[in-house]
Amino acid sequence: MGTSGAEHLRRIVEETDWYNGIVLDAVVPGGAWKRLPRPLQSWLRNYIGVTALYLVSGFLWCFYIYYLKRNVYVPKDSIPSNRAMYLQIIVAMKAMPWFCVLPTLSEYMAENGWTRCFASVGEVGWPAYFVYLTIYLIVVEFGIYWMHREFHDLKPLYKYLHATHHVYNKQNTLSPFAGLAFHPLDGILQAVPYVIALFLVPTHFTTLILLVFLEVVWTANVHDCIHGKIWPVMGAGYHTIHHTTYRHNYGHYTIWMDWMFGTLRYPEQEFKKAD
Repeated sequence: MGTSGAEHLRRIVEETDWYNGIVLDAVVPGGAWKRLPRPLQSWLRNYIGVTALYLVSGFLWCFYIYYLKRNVYVPKDSIPSNRAMYLQIIVAMKAMPWFCVLPTLSEYMAENGWTRCFASVGEVGWPAYFVYLTIYLIVVEFGIYWMHREFHDLKPLYKYLHATHHVYNKQNTLSPFAGLAFHPLDGILQAVPYVIALFLVPTHFTTLILLVFLEVVWTANVHDCIHGKIWPVMGAGYHTIHHTTYRHNYGHYTIWMDWMFGTLRYPEQEFKKAD
């Protein structure tokens, strides 16, 4: 690899070191974490960061919509019980160590130059950055749509993996904490398109890290049962239908894949049926 390539990888390594320092220096005294192998450092940072974001964002959002805004966003009889939310947290916490393996693997491959990640927007320019990001997200959206759909179409996958998440099939059993309440292998497989896309599309490394943490917030949001009505976003109004019909709205960030492949159902359709 030429000098420019070596510099490119050095900057990615320095960036992950910086992230590790921010998180791990705060929780591991004396810099003891620096003696760990690099992949373990990244895994530990991801585990601490994702767990903290999941719990803090979940508690704050639940407090806001279920208590401060009680009966405003969610009817009283649709608010999940504290026990239901507690059980969702338990499922998520059991899976969390495994969920953090995939982003750690992605970072390791990026540090070693095995992906198409780039360290700085300056390497490609802002116009190319936005084009690449758009293509990356389309590839991810396509991959997650079909991965999620196959978890429903292939009965063994549903029975042994995805059914863990679909225990939450009514509005009063769904909460922001259900967002990561998956069987570990289910959660990992649905995130695989994020990794595959790294080999296909040039991807800004910092943006990749941000997407990992955005995912935590996003999954909480789409399980709060509040219809945001922001087209073409696959918000909670759409995803709640997925949890009740099992055959619609498999998409991730947008409704486009469901529209293209004939599985889209609009929340407005459900409201008309309810009337």
